[in-house]
Amino acid sequence: MIPQPKHTTIEDMIAILSGTFLVAQGVYFLQQAGLLTGGTTGLALLVTQFVDLSFGTLYFLFNIPFYIMGWRRFGTQFALRSVFAGGMVSLIVDHISHVFTIGWLSPLYCGLIGGLLMGVGMLMIFRHNASLGGFNVLALICQDKFGIRAGNVQMAIDLGILLASFFFVSPWLLACSVLGAVVLNLVL
Repeated sequence: MIPQPKHTTIEDMIAILSGTFLVAQGVYFLQQAGLLTGGTTGLALLVTQFVDLSFGTLYFLFNIPFYIMGWRRFGTQFALRSVFAGGMVSLIVDHISHVFTIGWLSPLYCGLIGGLLMGVGMLMIFRHNASLGGFNVLALICQDKFGIRAGNVQMAIDLGILLASFFFVSPWLLACSVLGAVVLNLVL
């Protein structure tokens, strides 16, 4: 096996910024169609319907325990990059409507494109020694410790959260949400 060259810090930051932009775009598509997803993203999207806090604020707050978990398991550099990535997703999603709006798109399309964009963005972030916090840190720990693919762990958690959302969204929106979560996790 040929050893992989280490990325420079600049290359890592460019990839992390690119990944956060893709994830934020994906979240925005889900948000605009009233869809949900799993993980802390799904929890933040769901809770925004009941409290007067923005997605970004809730998302960042929900991720704090996972940033600490990532710091303990993967070190300071991983944790700092993860806080940066999660903070950027929070900021971009909360402010993207100032530069980009969606009049109407099919929820089915939003589920597909949202899941795809989030999956590709998360993969970029993971490959550059960072995460977005949340349950994907737990998924990476399970992969590291037990050899269980991170995508499989994330899929199980995401489907659990989506099933718990059954009482808050229509069956059609839930089906589109599940499709988006499946696409996201297939990419991972």
